[in-house]
Amino acid sequence: MRTYIYLILVLGFLISCNTSKRIPTKSKEEANKITANDTVTIANDELEYEIIIIEPGFNFWLASRARPEGYYSQQFLENRNYQYVVEWNQRVLQPNRYNPDLYEMQIDYQRGIDYGYDVNYKLYNYFIYFQLTYKQQLAGFTPRI
Repeated sequence: MRTYIYLILVLGFLISCNTSKRIPTKSKEEANKITANDTVTIANDELEYEIIIIEPGFNFWLASRARPEGYYSQQFLENRNYQYVVEWNQRVLQPNRYNPDLYEMQIDYQRGIDYGYDVNYKLYNYFIYFQLTYKQQLAGFTPRI
């Protein structure tokens, strides 16, 4: 009985052993393509604003996991975004308390300006993605999809 267990352990060890694998390196061109795919730019010439979100995996998450456009009303998105932005900006101003690598820049999002549905939708979903990815909680809401 002991040899049988021993034999299974040795076989398991031999099967699980693997030669070292060469990790392929990516060229600068491939890295730029990946970064370009993870960059979301939202611009409106009339209001002269631009939002640039550079976050690895956000585009894929937005396309695969986020609720579809039209699921939330614009008013809901505006209210949540305002609350998230206020909390975000407070964390930017407290680098000793919150990780300054996560909260690098303030967001200039003002009530009363109609940024449009697309901006509000993507900004809201970025906040949800951010909270789920980095295990943060903004404005007391549990992030959910």
